[in-house]
Amino acid sequence: MLVPFLDLKAQYGSIKSEIDPAMQAVVDSCAFAGGPFVEKFEKSFAAYCGTLHCIGVGNGTSALELILRAYGIGQGDDVITVANSFFASAEAISLSGATPVLVDCTEDDALIDVTRIEQAITKNTKAIIPVHLYGQCADMDTVLSIAKKHDLLVIEDACQAHGALYKGKKAGCMGEAGAFSFYPGKNLGAYGEGGAVTTNNDSIDKKIRMLRDHGMQEKYKHAIVGKNERMDGIQGAVLSVKLPHLDAWNDARRKNAALYRTLLKNNANIRLFTAHDDRSSNYHLFVIRVENRDVAQDKLKQKGIATGIHYPIPIHLQEAYAGIWKKGDFPVAEKMAGELLSLPMFPELTEEMIQEVCKALKEVL
Repeated sequence: MLVPFLDLKAQYGSIKSEIDPAMQAVVDSCAFAGGPFVEKFEKSFAAYCGTLHCIGVGNGTSALELILRAYGIGQGDDVITVANSFFASAEAISLSGATPVLVDCTEDDALIDVTRIEQAITKNTKAIIPVHLYGQCADMDTVLSIAKKHDLLVIEDACQAHGALYKGKKAGCMGEAGAFSFYPGKNLGAYGEGGAVTTNNDSIDKKIRMLRDHGMQEKYKHAIVGKNERMDGIQGAVLSVKLPHLDAWNDARRKNAALYRTLLKNNANIRLFTAHDDRSSNYHLFVIRVENRDVAQDKLKQKGIATGIHYPIPIHLQEAYAGIWKKGDFPVAEKMAGELLSLPMFPELTEEMIQEVCKALKEVL
């Protein structure tokens, strides 16, 4: 049996009758850049996340960068994040002019090691960006406590965490602001690039709306130097159609993850990450750890099982940051980078497919 890693066509087929007229409405109105379709989504997503504001932007990286810029974080400032995230978590810090300061992750859940945050704080530290990696929220109580103690901002990288919960609170509503990506493969994915910022801060909402639109408060009056990061109307329309389905899709992912855990538990060749009782992951990805990962992945491919690696090179070992860190600085992130394997995960994944993946995986290992 062939099992894809992700099947966007299956999702489209299930909502085609809603998506097609929504996209046609944008074309008919010619509201392509920003406009009413984006505004409608912003209001809906803010309500969904439990925040006062949502600002649609071009992508998740820009969401992080614009939050930092809106808070005046830049040259000479340090911002803490985790070493094993997607590159954009650090890249956005660099793009703002600030300096990324990395800490290691834990072997238990692959999330930021909160016991190492305080030793990374310097006199120049202005913010902490915890990453809700793979769809499970970081230990926000501890992060927020450390931030309060040291008078730091907390900016949630929720780019993989649409609808994830931490003690009943949605990702993106616990820090000063949250950043989301709507890349097509995300749990809430656009039909192209897209992102958003969530916040309860009125002045930051206003500032980011200016920053995303060339620093304009009104047309052709540029109060600050901004960027062109407006969300497209098409993406606003698509996301508005998809949002009401998100909880059901996330529940399907959780059901799939539970089956994976049942079938793969107590296997000496497989390490599963902890699913914390006080959190509810959206299972954007279902990631395991195996030895001889590259060999296992190749053999699974031969059996028709598609997998992914998130991520094969930690941030500190990327060429873009050569000379800043060295191998061995973040040993847990480095160790996991050679063992991580992402198994097929999407709402339409069937029990038969999961059974096939687990059977093939056990044979390979």
